[in-house]
Amino acid sequence: MLCRLSLRWLRPLPALRLGALGPQLAPVLTGGMRRSALPVWAASSVSAVAPGGAGGWYEALATSAPVQGAEELLLCAHTATGLPWWGSILLTTVALRGAVTLPLAAYQHYILAKVENLQPEIKNIARHLNQEVAVRANQLGWSKRVARLTYLKILRRLVSELYIRDNCHPFKATVLVWIQIPMWIFMSVALRNFSTGATHSEAGFSVQEQLATGGVLWFPDLTALDSTWILPVSVGVINLLIVEMFALQKIGMSRFQTYITYFVRAVSVLMIPIAATVPSSIALYWLCSSFMGLSQNLLLRSPRFRQLCRIPLTKSDSHTPYKDLFAAFYAKFSSRK
Repeated sequence: MLCRLSLRWLRPLPALRLGALGPQLAPVLTGGMRRSALPVWAASSVSAVAPGGAGGWYEALATSAPVQGAEELLLCAHTATGLPWWGSILLTTVALRGAVTLPLAAYQHYILAKVENLQPEIKNIARHLNQEVAVRANQLGWSKRVARLTYLKILRRLVSELYIRDNCHPFKATVLVWIQIPMWIFMSVALRNFSTGATHSEAGFSVQEQLATGGVLWFPDLTALDSTWILPVSVGVINLLIVEMFALQKIGMSRFQTYITYFVRAVSVLMIPIAATVPSSIALYWLCSSFMGLSQNLLLRSPRFRQLCRIPLTKSDSHTPYKDLFAAFYAKFSSRK
């Protein structure tokens, strides 16, 4: 999804037609508005969706209700706090992470911990069930295929009953993903609308002017790309740290989990060139979001915080305790040399 979104940003957009904006907005654009430092392909406005619905999928996303809600949230945070735009972006990201994703992440760890603690019981049930099915297969003359299917069907039902008993079905642990990814996309598109002047709100073009002078340090213009690549590289590095932190928690990963880990690592590296092709406002949001994700994962490794959230203690918690995190990182990477 991230790749498709980046390709849409990289696709050349049609030139801005002042006449299509109406007689009221044309003088504003031609009367001395500060030109964005973005290249032409990034600064072009997004065409409005035609009345007949002929616009592309990105145009529909850029004008959708969730994106407009994200725009209103950013505008309200900027107006209420009076902070510069870089501060408003940071504050909004921290607030969303603290109020939405942190509770969901704690709930995810709670579910996963209960599922992990069920594994010894599941293995015990599977061993006894295998013996019983083998005895019944000899008595009734079942083929190996029938015996295997019977074993899997009964085991699946018994495991499902365990999940119901402890109220910890693994699918509940995916709630964080279904909330966090759409929120990340909507906020990114809203910031792009602000940075390119493509937003349909009345204050859209004034917001673009404010973003052009609302940066800080080496990125004073939030509508321009980060030519130093500091923001994009920081996004990739922090995401890689999060992936490695999860990998340290898993002892004896399955082949599927190993493939997923390598895939997420590749996505984290791919985020570097993607973040280098978006306005600095979006790259700043991605960096702040990644940093909050790292802080969130560090917080969820704290025994006191886990106890506060009533997350059960698991066997994997003792392998990489919180105080030995950096030692575990060093031991992992030094063993590869």
